[in-house]
Amino acid sequence: MGTADAQRNELGEFLKARRAELTPAQVGLPDSGTARRVPGLRREEVAQLAAISADYYTRLEQGRFQASAPVLAALARALRLDRDQTAYVRGLAAKRKGRAPRQAAQLVRPQLQRVLDQLTDTPAVVLGRHMDILAWNSLAAALLTDFTVLPLQERNYLRLAFVDPDARRLFTDWETTARTCVAYLRMDAANYPDDPRLAALVGELSIKDPDFRKWWAAHDVAHKTSGTKTLNHPVVGTLTVVGTLTVDWEMLGCATDPDQQLMVMTAAAGSDSQEALHFLASWSGPAPSRRQNQTS
Repeated sequence: MGTADAQRNELGEFLKARRAELTPAQVGLPDSGTARRVPGLRREEVAQLAAISADYYTRLEQGRFQASAPVLAALARALRLDRDQTAYVRGLAAKRKGRAPRQAAQLVRPQLQRVLDQLTDTPAVVLGRHMDILAWNSLAAALLTDFTVLPLQERNYLRLAFVDPDARRLFTDWETTARTCVAYLRMDAANYPDDPRLAALVGELSIKDPDFRKWWAAHDVAHKTSGTKTLNHPVVGTLTVVGTLTVDWEMLGCATDPDQQLMVMTAAAGSDSQEALHFLASWSGPAPSRRQNQTS
């Protein structure tokens, strides 16, 4: 399947998933009272709300038509899409010709590496395409996991969340963390529908974890921007009153390569978590940041 076909097929599956989440009452339509064979809105109801023909909408879901910008805007309103979801459908519907070029292996950008090298008391990692971990500093390794012991192809944030039992125990709310990461991957995947690296990652996790299969099929999407992690850290978690470590994370983009982002984790000033991070930094000791292409 070519890139354009893959994009249209994914758009149809995404629209289908979103209409399945809505009821007539939620969108201001009367309920006919007749039994529904599938949950959510019917295709003709979505078409009515978007002021397009039912046949046209059906063809969109089947991947047989390229949607125009006005139609996409109407569908976004009809399906109550949020900002990230609207950006996603616009990206999927963008015209693409032929097969996407094979993506070269990523190396951390020098600009991001310099920033990482200077962050000695703040955990930070550089994430690449599909949440691959391209580089990290010593405090991030002490906080999350020792990335150097992982084979190169396994240094992936999403894969760690699903496959590594220690990572599962680390996150106090593993389900929310893992499900959100799946939404991030689905959002990123719109740009690389033919990437074999992506296909391999999705295939592996689909085989190994039923939750991943379920959440991937839900077609939820979200942009990586910022958030909060609460961790059951085995070393410093006991230093806090509640027995956990809470950090806020922020994604900083790279102007010269939008496929790379610096994730910086901080704790509130004066908090137990900040003190725990200071202790962890002294416990782990000073060490240079590491790049993914370095051998362990």
